[in-house]
Amino acid sequence: MCRGTMKWADSWVIQTLKEQAVDADVRKAMRQARQGSGLKWDRFAHEAGFSRSHLRAVENGTRAVTADVARAYDRVLGTGAAFSEMVDGPQAAPWNRQGTLEVLSDQARGCGVDRRSFVITSGAALAALLGHWRTTVTGQSEPSAATAAVLRGGPPFGTSALFDHIGDRLEHLRHLDDELGSGQMARLARNELVLLTQLINAGGLPEHAEARALSLAAEAARQTAWSLFDSDRHAAAERYFETALRASAMAVDVTAGAYAMSFQAVQHYTVGDPRDAVNLLTFAEESVAGRSTPRMRAMLAARKARALSKTGDRHAVTRALHHARELLERGPHDDDPPVLYWVTLAEIEMIAGSSALELHDPAAALHFFTAAADADYPGDQQFPRSHAIYLARAAEAHLALHDLDAAVTCARHAARCLSAVDSARSDSALSGLRRKLAPHSASRTVRDFLQGG
Repeated sequence: MCRGTMKWADSWVIQTLKEQAVDADVRKAMRQARQGSGLKWDRFAHEAGFSRSHLRAVENGTRAVTADVARAYDRVLGTGAAFSEMVDGPQAAPWNRQGTLEVLSDQARGCGVDRRSFVITSGAALAALLGHWRTTVTGQSEPSAATAAVLRGGPPFGTSALFDHIGDRLEHLRHLDDELGSGQMARLARNELVLLTQLINAGGLPEHAEARALSLAAEAARQTAWSLFDSDRHAAAERYFETALRASAMAVDVTAGAYAMSFQAVQHYTVGDPRDAVNLLTFAEESVAGRSTPRMRAMLAARKARALSKTGDRHAVTRALHHARELLERGPHDDDPPVLYWVTLAEIEMIAGSSALELHDPAAALHFFTAAADADYPGDQQFPRSHAIYLARAAEAHLALHDLDAAVTCARHAARCLSAVDSARSDSALSGLRRKLAPHSASRTVRDFLQGG
C-alpha cells in the first residue's frame, strides 16, 4: 500500500476510534435488538434481572453499559456473546497465519450460528477491523512475481489445476446466485471454503499455492456472506465478511479484500449506518489506488454513490457517479478481475436511478433507469433478483409521479422475476412496494395487482 494511503488510513481509523465510542455502538445495538425481539419492556427487564428504569437509562446513555448488563442482554435476546464482547473486547483470533486458519476452520465448520437481524460491526468496531486488515497487509512482503501470477490464475504450479477447478466452481456459483438468489448458495459456497481450509490446514503448500488458496477462500467467504445477507442473516454474514478480509489480508490480495468490503458496505447501507458504508468504500478505494483496474475503481465509486445517497449528500452522489462513469469509459483491461463481469454502464445507471429515488427525485430516477435499459441492461434474463429490485424502485418512482398504470406494470414484472428466485431482500422490496400501492387500491389496476399479484 502506498505511503499516502497509509497516512489516510491511519488518520481515518484514529479519528473514527476517537469520535465514535464503543459504548455508543453498544447502546444503539442493544436498543435495536430489544425492540426487534418484540418483548415488552416489563417482561424484558424482568428476564434480564434489572429494573426497567435502569435499562432505559443504560440505553439512553445516562448509565454506564456494564458487563453484567451486556451479558443480560445476550442471555435474554439469545445473541451469544455479541454485547459482552463489545463491552469487554472480543476474544478474537490474532491477525496472523495461525489466527486466520483458526477463523477459517471455525467458519468452515459453521460455528457460531447467529440469526441477529442487526449489524454489530459498526463505528469504532468497524474501524478497528479495517485497521487490522491494513496492518496485516502492510506487515507482509509484497507477493513475488510467481505468487502474483498464481493469484491471477496462472501459470500452473503443482496444485494449480485443483485451484483452477475450485475457481471455476466459485465463478459458477456467482452466476447461479444471480439467477436463483440466496437459497442454498450459502451452503454451496461454504462447501468450497471447507475444501480450501482443509487444503491449507494439511500443510505442505508452497508460498504461491497457499496464497492462491487464501485468495480463493476470501472469495468463498464473501459469497457465503452475501448469500447470508440476502437471507436476512446479518450477524452470520458479518462473520463471513470478516473471514474474507482475514483471508485476503494473509494472501496480500488487496483487490479481493476491497471487493469484499464493497459487498459489506451494501449490508451496512441497507441495515446499518450508511456512514459506515461510505467509510468502508472510501477505505477500499484508497487501498486499491494504483493497484487495480479502472473497472474495479468504477464499481467502488458507484457503490459509494449509493451509500452517499442514503446520507442525503446529493452533491457527493453526483461526483461519485461522474467518477464511476469516467473510469468505466477507459475500457476493459486484460487484468480486470473476473468477478467484475456485472460492472457495466447499465449497472451504474441503475445505481444512479436508485440513488436519485433515495434523494426523492423520481423523475431523475426514471431517466437513469431508462438510460440503463438503453445501455442493454441484461435484466431478468441474467439478473432476475437484481432486476426485480430495480423494477420495484422504478415502480416507486412512477408512483411518486402519480402514474399508477406504469407503477403496476413494473410491479408485475418484478413479481415475475422473483417467481424462481429465493431472495429475502428482493421479497422485501416487493412487499414494501405493495404497502405503498395499498392506499391507491381504489384504482382497479392497483386493486387487481394487490389481490392477484
